[in-house]
Amino acid sequence: MVVGIITAGGLIFGYREMSQERAREAEREKPVTAKSQITRGAAGEPTITLEAEAQKHLLLKIETLAPIQFLPELKAYGRVLDPTPLATLAAELAAAQATAEASTLELERLKTLAAQTNASARALQTAEAVARRDRAQAQAARQRLFATWGEAVAGESNLAEFVQSLVLLHRALVQVNLAAGEDLKSPPTNVRLMGLAHDADSVTGRFLGSAPAIDPQTQGQGLLFLVSTNHSWLVPGAAVTCQIQLSGGPLAGVVVPDTALVRFDGKAWAYVQMGENTFTRRRIPLDHPTAEGWFTSAGVAANERVVVGGAQMLLSEERKHQIRLPD
Repeated sequence: MVVGIITAGGLIFGYREMSQERAREAEREKPVTAKSQITRGAAGEPTITLEAEAQKHLLLKIETLAPIQFLPELKAYGRVLDPTPLATLAAELAAAQATAEASTLELERLKTLAAQTNASARALQTAEAVARRDRAQAQAARQRLFATWGEAVAGESNLAEFVQSLVLLHRALVQVNLAAGEDLKSPPTNVRLMGLAHDADSVTGRFLGSAPAIDPQTQGQGLLFLVSTNHSWLVPGAAVTCQIQLSGGPLAGVVVPDTALVRFDGKAWAYVQMGENTFTRRRIPLDHPTAEGWFTSAGVAANERVVVGGAQMLLSEERKHQIRLPD
């Protein structure tokens, strides 16, 4: 009996909640009877005047934007490079240089003996030819290394130690590829790298230089970064997401929440409250994404009030009056 009463009470409570929610939905779906008006400013920006009753009906939510300092970053994708080809070329170069040094020393020894008439002219000529060949082979190995890996890597002061640290995974070399047509106007400071696993820790990479070749898939500029302490154990071939920290100081601006944005005419916009009943639509550049929304130093300013709830309803209301007005 008690169980039946409890069950019946739960059903009645659930029915009441469902009825109330339906009533709220019906209230939101009622047409707006309050008057609205659209005007344009000196720069052509649309401004909608909406009475308090209509604002309440549209469930508008408004927030004041706080000023922030933002260090600009660029999101990109990359992969951890396999150091094996680098180790092979570095070994070839070291061997070729050692051979060239030995043949050069042998040539110098024969020159000394020839001056003392203790070596034949033929032996001296042979030694000169061998020394030239070995120097050419060492130069060719050096050129292959620089052409494949670029000066940023091939020009390391202690290449053998550098390669050894990569092979042992104490350090990691990462190539980050920008999108096609995207270019950095100045060298980045460093990059934050994170593996694709949800629990992956981020690591910092130091910018080495540009990659010597364009990635055939992305067709974008390649950048090389060195992870000096590979505590996240980045392994060759691993894909990573990157936040490239750009040169220059922090920018002053605001973060516009995602909920404030509406899409229209291929652009992003937000409604700014200008007066108690007036709202103007402003374009928001989507250049700097953040966890909370989009940072911008244009379009809106600190301490301005933007619509963060019901913005799409405002756009619909505006468009009722703009069928004949060019945007």
